Amino acid sequence: MNSCGGISTCTPILRPNNAIVPKCKAIFPRIQQLSGFYNRTQFSLQFSASQFNYPLKYGDNLKILAFGSSNGNWVEVEADNLKEYKSDEFIVVNFYRFVCIKNPEEQVSKHLSFMQGRDIHGRIYLNEQGINAQYSGPSKDALAYVEWVREDPRFSDILVQISPASNGHAFPRLKLRYKPSLVQLEGGISHLPLLDQSMRATPLTPTQWRSRMESVNNKNSSYSVNTHCILLDVRNGYEWDVGHFQGAQRPDVDCFRSTSFGLSESEVMATDPLANVDKEKTDILMYCTGGIRCDVYSTILRQRGFKSLYTLEGGISHYLENEGSVGWVGNLFVFDDRLSLPPSTYKPKINTEASRMQDTSQNNSFAKCFTCGSQVSELRHRNCANLDCNLLFLCCFACVDKLKGCCCLKCKSASRLRPVLPSDQRYKKWHNYRASLELCKNGEKHQYRAAE
Repeated sequence: MNSCGGISTCTPILRPNNAIVPKCKAIFPRIQQLSGFYNRTQFSLQFSASQFNYPLKYGDNLKILAFGSSNGNWVEVEADNLKEYKSDEFIVVNFYRFVCIKNPEEQVSKHLSFMQGRDIHGRIYLNEQGINAQYSGPSKDALAYVEWVREDPRFSDILVQISPASNGHAFPRLKLRYKPSLVQLEGGISHLPLLDQSMRATPLTPTQWRSRMESVNNKNSSYSVNTHCILLDVRNGYEWDVGHFQGAQRPDVDCFRSTSFGLSESEVMATDPLANVDKEKTDILMYCTGGIRCDVYSTILRQRGFKSLYTLEGGISHYLENEGSVGWVGNLFVFDDRLSLPPSTYKPKINTEASRMQDTSQNNSFAKCFTCGSQVSELRHRNCANLDCNLLFLCCFACVDKLKGCCCLKCKSASRLRPVLPSDQRYKKWHNYRASLELCKNGEKHQYRAAE
């Protein structure tokens, strides 16, 4: 137990069937060293069955050693496993990495070549600053792409988020191309020092984030009393509307492109949580869906003089996968056809402590109907049936029926109306409804049926 050598690079654990196992808390096989470990609380590693004297099968419990505390004591733990997906079961995969790519156009061609014959839909962008990927497909194809990407040493330890896609593809088609900005922000991001990790915020593991959050929300804790802390939701207001961390202010932003927290020099903005704060002494805890928006925006804040910046590593999805819904309120908005995911999507088995907190963390009273202001029972947005409006909004069932799927009376009388959709569907292209529109005209009133 006391012979353990040194490791320098750690990558995510791989299951025997090459699917991905989430990061484990400070876990290492006894055969490796822990040089420089004491000040870190979470690691990940990669191993294969060939490194051990016995075969590994999916579902086997792997007994290994982990630090139980900072004093160096050891405890025996078991590595956690993700759900095993059948080869034809559809999943959604998300990952990104800021790294220097000198020939991005050439890389795009290689990635497109690998995609030939594989059933993958989504958005995969590459440029000189790295890669940003969100895509869906049957697990055999989706995970094959992950493993192919990881063969490049620059991406060998990339953190990958996986979630189920119960209705097939979550994206309409594949867009794999060079894009000047991996994240859309006013003025672009190519000028930002994103490749310099010291210019980005300090990442907190899900466990560290949960501990810090609990201290922030506990007004009697020494951290809360002695430290000024701001919990910053670096997303859009409509994302907050279906779910957020307890204590986070709703962002007054409809598109991340126009985010301007902490950038006002001339006046204090009432809607800016970073306005007029002490840049030296204020701890800013930033979170977003998968982490990339926080990495980008923290670099901007660092340039503006903010010193104590922290991000949630892997974003909300990584937190829900590791910590469950503790401290989280509602669902998670996602930028694909699923739109909204309950925390159980990421962690079906919620521990006892999390279960005790469900009464408060799953309280949906914060979610209001856009039209009438009443509480909504379904934490999922819909698009306005008026094609020329297409507003993404929350709506109660009564208003959906009254306004025929529109956001207001004006839209209800618009010329290009689509049918009222069931809540678990997204609108198709206009041509799918246009023929039915012509057939269903009746005087000045239009009635519609969904296209076959």
